[in-house]
Amino acid sequence: MSETRQAYQEEMERIEASALGGLDMVVESLDRAMMALAGRDARLAALVIADDDRIDGRYLEVHQSILTLIAREAPVATDLRLAAALLHTIRHVERMGDQCVNICKLVPLLGHAPPVVDEIAERIQEMGRLARVQTEGAKRCFTTRSVELAEVVAAEDAVINRLNRDIFQLALEAGTDFDTREWATCMMLVARCLERVGDNAVDICEQAAFVVTGLFRELSDASRPVSLRSGDEG
Repeated sequence: MSETRQAYQEEMERIEASALGGLDMVVESLDRAMMALAGRDARLAALVIADDDRIDGRYLEVHQSILTLIAREAPVATDLRLAAALLHTIRHVERMGDQCVNICKLVPLLGHAPPVVDEIAERIQEMGRLARVQTEGAKRCFTTRSVELAEVVAAEDAVINRLNRDIFQLALEAGTDFDTREWATCMMLVARCLERVGDNAVDICEQAAFVVTGLFRELSDASRPVSLRSGDEG
């Protein structure tokens, strides 16, 4: 292997590690957001919001590094596929961080002792747990280039989607008390944020599968594979 090729591979490995390290940052933000939500801790929520600058900074760093590498090395075939997948992946990471921020922005609206519907609260915590599992799974999927694990993460997304629908229905049935309905409405918004975290995790898995196969397929709805190999038509 030439020194130039080795240097290129080392740089790509560094960029990939940096991009996937962003998922560790998302897990940390998600954990703290769920703690802030459960404890109605506006101070912790504010810290999560402020800390989102780190994820935004990681996005800018990785994005610029990939564009610079593409311009300098003009990668082809598999190398270009990985570069393109990482560009998509770091964008999804940034969006996941934004959803954690959105959850935390709702915390101050809850008050210190809001009326709580246990069925909704329990499902919210389960959604948070599943979103965390999906985020960690997306990182493992990309690191190991596992198409099988991508399918597993996509299957988990069906559960989080069902919980989101359950919370919506329960919120509609929360009763006529204004404070209860206000709290339930906030939980609907939280559930939507968590559902979006799961969606982005699946999107990252789709990018990992694309790196391996050269095919882009939406895993969540089992769409027909679309070939992006040179010379093929969709």
